[in-house]
Amino acid sequence: MTTVSLSAADLSTLSSDAVVVATVPAGGRSKSARITGPASRLRAAAGRKLQESLDALGATGKTGEVVRIPGAGVFAAPLVVAVGLGKDPVTPEGLRRAAGAATRALAGSRRAAFGLPVEGPAELEAVAEGIILGGYGFTSFRADSMTGRKAELRTASIVVEDAKDGAAKAALRRAQTVAEAVNLARDLVNTPSSALGPAELAQAAVDAAAGLPLQVEVLEEEQLREGGYGGLVGVGQGSHRGPRLVRMAYRPEGAGAHLALVGKGITFDTGGISIKPSLNMHHMKGDMAGAAAVIAATAAIARLGLPVAVTGYAAVAENMPGGGAQRPGDVITIYGGKTVEVLDTDAEGRLVLADALVRAQQDAPDVLVDIATLTGAQTIALGSRTTGIMSNDDELREAVHDAASRAGETTWPMPQPEELRPNFDSLVADIANIPTVARREGGMLAASVFLREFVRDGQRWAHLDIAGPASNEGAAYGYNAKGATGVGVRTFVQLAEDLADEELV
Repeated sequence: MTTVSLSAADLSTLSSDAVVVATVPAGGRSKSARITGPASRLRAAAGRKLQESLDALGATGKTGEVVRIPGAGVFAAPLVVAVGLGKDPVTPEGLRRAAGAATRALAGSRRAAFGLPVEGPAELEAVAEGIILGGYGFTSFRADSMTGRKAELRTASIVVEDAKDGAAKAALRRAQTVAEAVNLARDLVNTPSSALGPAELAQAAVDAAAGLPLQVEVLEEEQLREGGYGGLVGVGQGSHRGPRLVRMAYRPEGAGAHLALVGKGITFDTGGISIKPSLNMHHMKGDMAGAAAVIAATAAIARLGLPVAVTGYAAVAENMPGGGAQRPGDVITIYGGKTVEVLDTDAEGRLVLADALVRAQQDAPDVLVDIATLTGAQTIALGSRTTGIMSNDDELREAVHDAASRAGETTWPMPQPEELRPNFDSLVADIANIPTVARREGGMLAASVFLREFVRDGQRWAHLDIAGPASNEGAAYGYNAKGATGVGVRTFVQLAEDLADEELV
């Protein structure tokens, strides 16, 4: 992981392997880039030389642009990396992505100085997060392929006016805590299921809580069976690796509000008896991204010492088509007593979430939020980078959307049409786990309508579907490499802060 520090030194004299500067479009009829941030204050001759180099290479300052030029005659460092911020005004997320893109471009370098426009703590925090997230790499299972592979940038210094300023130091600490939590979630999602079954994911929660004011409880298969957790038991009974329910409780003194988080943790999803096509099934190792986000975010909130009570639940199972697997047409009893006819064993995430949602409400949270790679319909509706938000409370839905935006995560509010509920009527149970009619219509919305059946009246609840955003299957961009993104962690930390500030109660 890239180590980040603050520096008040002159950008042009800093000793490093590279200097990162920021550009924006010049505007008007010009298609060239204009230097902004600390580098715009270079001495006249040095500034002109840098601008001439950018012009010669056709730099435009557009979002995501990365231009490498020699630093000789301008900086003490031998290399300059110019990153485009796009049009003004520059947002914290724009800075976060630019810092991440620059960090990825500096793979193989040891030290870099970042001269991006940092006007205050929010911008500083964004740059620091971008550096740490952009420096992420997952190499735990590489052997021969490590030969010749460029190492991630080791250290980065962010140029600020006062490196000893208390607000700046606090912003850096928060950025480090949050970004490290995102990277933990990324690690868990990227880990192959052969090394991360239900027991291992539960242990990851225990490990994440080590040294923190967190109480962790893990219910194993027999305890779940005896406790009436029919969703977890039913989904997990086809695997020789039994299910788990993880509960992480953070109870700081003086907490005025309580946030409950619930994450889907299917460590591998074959679809069960309703087996999936083999093409791209390997991506199903990431079907526990919701649980990973809950584990990492709960630990980050405790590490930050936020004055808000948080309970995190990870509903963990492996969905396999073994001889003991549940069958289409089986009826299971969810924790709390409601019965479900399982018409499709590949609609398993909602079953384990139902157990955890009912259990989480026994803790009497003010706000309950679940997160899951729940439906392929999410990607059809919103694509691969936008999380869908559904809720039984309009104000909460908007509050989650706003918190995610401030955290730099892309979300979109979605409805819960009442006409979808009758489609779940079952001939033999209280409810079916998929619509018995109109199965192709509004799949993401329908799944949330099912989950709503397990939320009591008066409980403020929101559901996040991250089926697409949980993993970047395309080319790297901004601070996201190919693979797991750790989506949800930053939103949850921001939500906890909002609750602590009494903005959601």
